[in-house]
Amino acid sequence: MKYLRILPFFLLLITSCSSVKVATDYDTKADFSSYKTFAFYKPGIDKAPISDLDKKRIMRAIEAELLAKGMQKSSTPDVLVSLFTKSRERINVTDNSASWGWGFGWGWNPWMWGGAGSLNVNQYTEGTLFIDIIDAGKKELIWQGIGSGALAFKNMEKRDARIKEFVKEILEKYPPGSDEK
Repeated sequence: MKYLRILPFFLLLITSCSSVKVATDYDTKADFSSYKTFAFYKPGIDKAPISDLDKKRIMRAIEAELLAKGMQKSSTPDVLVSLFTKSRERINVTDNSASWGWGFGWGWNPWMWGGAGSLNVNQYTEGTLFIDIIDAGKKELIWQGIGSGALAFKNMEKRDARIKEFVKEILEKYPPGSDEK
């Protein structure tokens, strides 16, 4: 029963830390059903301001997602895939001075009362990943997915998992209309 008290806070923490906000845009005239093969656009990827190792992690995640969608990697691709990244430092301030006194039938808990002037200040890095899909024949951008969210890497496994999560969330929207199925 005592674990039920912290469950809502734990779930809020998990969802707030793991969420990726995604936005997409695409060329409504493009015939996405005709795109079956892909390759990476190295000149675009080289410009991304991240380490070569993180570029490899992102490209592996993109490749896995596109292969899972039935596309094939090719030296004569229908589409080229490029990426770009940005990051910025963010500060989140939470006022706890009016938090939990009485609530949910559990009674009053003096350790859950914040008191006057109780602030939580958290600094974190927010990262944004842009994935561009370019028509290889026309050399025109046909689809762009953008994912933004908090980055917190304590170790390589968490870094790899977070990168995969970003890519998966973004490419769920590719091709257009695929997320409505």
